[in-house]
Order: sequence, then structure tokens, then C-alpha cells
Amino acid sequence: MGKLFGTDGIRGAANEYPMTAEIALNVGRSVALLFRKQGHRAKIIIGKDTRISGYMLEYALISGICSMGGDAYPAGVLPTPGLSVVTASSGADAGIVISASHNPFYDNGIKIFRSDGYKLSDETEAEIESLLLSDSRLSQQCRSVRETGGVYKIEDAEKQYSEFLKKSLGSADKTNLQNCFAGMKIILDCSNGATYRVAPRLFAELGADAESLFVLPDGKNINEKCGSQHTETLAETVVKKKADVGLAFDGDGDRLIAVDEKGNRVTGDQVLAICAKFMKQKGILRNNLVVSTVMSNLGFKLALKEMGIRHIESDVGDRFVLQEMIAYGAVIGGEDSGHTIFLSHHTTGDGILTALKLLEVMKAENRPLSELAQVMAVFPQILMNVEVDSKPDIETVPEIQAEIRAVEKRLGEKGRVLVRYSGTQPLCRVMIEGPTHEETRQCCGQIVRAVRETLGIKKQ
Repeated sequence: MGKLFGTDGIRGAANEYPMTAEIALNVGRSVALLFRKQGHRAKIIIGKDTRISGYMLEYALISGICSMGGDAYPAGVLPTPGLSVVTASSGADAGIVISASHNPFYDNGIKIFRSDGYKLSDETEAEIESLLLSDSRLSQQCRSVRETGGVYKIEDAEKQYSEFLKKSLGSADKTNLQNCFAGMKIILDCSNGATYRVAPRLFAELGADAESLFVLPDGKNINEKCGSQHTETLAETVVKKKADVGLAFDGDGDRLIAVDEKGNRVTGDQVLAICAKFMKQKGILRNNLVVSTVMSNLGFKLALKEMGIRHIESDVGDRFVLQEMIAYGAVIGGEDSGHTIFLSHHTTGDGILTALKLLEVMKAENRPLSELAQVMAVFPQILMNVEVDSKPDIETVPEIQAEIRAVEKRLGEKGRVLVRYSGTQPLCRVMIEGPTHEETRQCCGQIVRAVRETLGIKKQ
């Protein structure tokens, strides 16, 4: 039995191990037990995205929490960063999000936050995992509970989150906020996910001329040809409507990918570079430092060097970005995939917050996004995923290592190679950056073939 917690909680196909009602029940029990204090009933907030399996897992979590004497506070559909906000502001002991982020509807996941809105440490996750896999320990604790917990629905979770986001704009004047983005035409892509209500309402309240796409979730259309992973429809709409910008969120709202007024995709790295440059100019880039992951584009690193900004790399995953930010005193960091953390405002990646910060730069600079995005040149990058049967250390597979060395020699200083496993799926990710699209594609295919032949799922 493998480790349940990956780089971002527990994730898998809904109704299959480990994303079963039984596991969710025991997660609820374990969290309620772990965060229970002497003479104090654990208070646990629960949020979810729009997946049809969210109800099944939500009720199982609630049952587990209540059976251990804890109180469950379901907040309904709420972006992951919103759940973090409500958890921290309500005096709760922990928060749980039911979401598989940008994955298809048939997947789901469970992420857990501490009382202060930060994600759990590896040590705490390991403790929960040990508990939830021990039915005898949990059953023994349940039998000692003389009073089960209650369920208390939070009716204003979206409003709490929206007010938090408004405060990040730094104006206490409600009149100014109502005209904050007046004159800006914005197209929102809410991916039929957790932002489908809160984002359109917020941008309208801030004075933007906002039109929304993919705001009719049916439980199965989350992330389907929409959202941060699929910006084609958004780009077409931005150009057709002559909008200033398109903003695409993923299913749980912790990522942002933008589209400029010409319909060009603006990556997470580009947004990070734009915001970092602006913060440096304003004198608020603490320690003159930005954190990103090893997946960041080569052009991003060169742009920061050009701007005289220090750069630290982390492992892939926003939790690892956050760890390095805290360790080195950075206030901004993120991933090319669209996770961006503004630590002066929030404890986790937040797509809507990132959108607000990007719009602030556009407004202050009075320049179109296409010009701002020129802060960095994006090197051609190819990322291919290979389904694998197992995940041995890449360095111990000679066939793959031989191809990696050959490609690295071919590219020299004009590119780079990164081969790693997904932390949440049975995939090996092969990422190549190079001087041209054609050469990059050839190099990527060379390594992908080696991975497929040695580790790929064999057809029956």
C-alpha cells in the first residue's frame, strides 16, 4: 500500500482507492481526533469544488468528524484559497477541501489546512495517514466518544472570501473599490468550477466590465475544454469582444493563466515576472527575491537576472515554493502552471488574488498585457506525460539516463532537460526547453520513447 498523501493532499479516481467514502470517513475521524484539544470539540471547516463526487466525500468526512465528537462546518462550493481564508478567520481547528484541482471530473482529492490557513506539514500528514489506515485505533477512540458532533452550515463563506480579496487591493474606501477597475473589459473563464459564483460577482463589484464563461457546472463539466489548462475559447472570446484581458482559473481556483488582448496565452512565469518587476519598482519586493520551481522557463530566470532580482528554485508544488519563501523571506513566488503566492496577503496560491494583482499592474502602468508580458522571452518548451507502471528513481534506470545525457549534450547551454514523476498521478513528466520548437520536440520525443519502453504501461 503506497503513501496516500502526494504533493497536494490525497488524490485519485473518485470511488476508487484511495478516493473512497471509507477513506474520507477515516480522514474525517483522524483530523477530528488529531485536532481535538482537552475540553474542546474540534471545529472543522469543509469546502469543495463542483464535482459530482464531492457530495459523497463531503458526507463521509462529516460523518467521520461527528463520530469522533468534532463539529463539521460545511461551507459549500468554495475555491481552495477561500477555504483557507475562512478556516483562519473563523477560529476553526482545521479546514478540508474536496477537490482534484485541474484534473477531470472523475478524479477527486482531499487537501487539509491548519487553523492558520497554511497547508499541513509532511509530519502532520504522515500522522494523519497513520491514523486513518488504522481502523482499530480509530474505532477504539470512537467508542470512547459519548457525544457525537454537530453539523453547522456556513452561509456566507463566499462573502467572507470576497471581502478578504477586496482588502488585498489596499483601499479602505469602498467608493474607490467600486471603481477600481472601471473602464476595463475582462473575460473570465471559471472552468465550471469553484470560482463560478464568487469571481463574476467580485469583478463586477470592483467596477470591471466583466463577461463570464463556463459558469454552468453540472458536476461533470469541470475543467472540460476550459479553465487554466484549456484557454482556446477564452482567447477567441477576448479577441472577438475586444477585451483588455482574459482570466482563466482552474477547477478549485488556486491557479490563474491569463490571455492578453491579442489572444496570446500569458503563462504563470510571465505573470510572476510582471508582478515581481512592479513590486521591485514600488520597493515592496522583500529581500529583492522571487521563488519559483525547477519547472520555470529558462527565460524567466534570465529575465530576473536582467532585472537584478535574486531567484531561488524549489521542488515542484506550491507547498515547496511556500517553504522556500518562508525560509528565505520572500513575499512572492509561484509556478509556471499558474500557482502564485503573495505571502503579504495569503498563505497559499490564489487565482483570483493573482488576477487582481495583475490588473493592478495593468492599471498602474497603463499598458496592455501584451507589452507587460515582454518582460521575459519564453523559450520553446515541450512537456509530455507518459503513463507508468512504477516509479523507480530515474537515476537508476540506465536506458533513460543515456537518452537524458545525449539530449543535454545536444542542447548545451541553449536548453535544459527535466524528467520527474507526477506527485498525484501515475505519470512521468518529460520537460525539454530548447532553441527551436522543432529541436525541442525531437529531444523530448527521444526521452519519452526511452521512458515508455522501460517504465510505460504494457498493453495486454
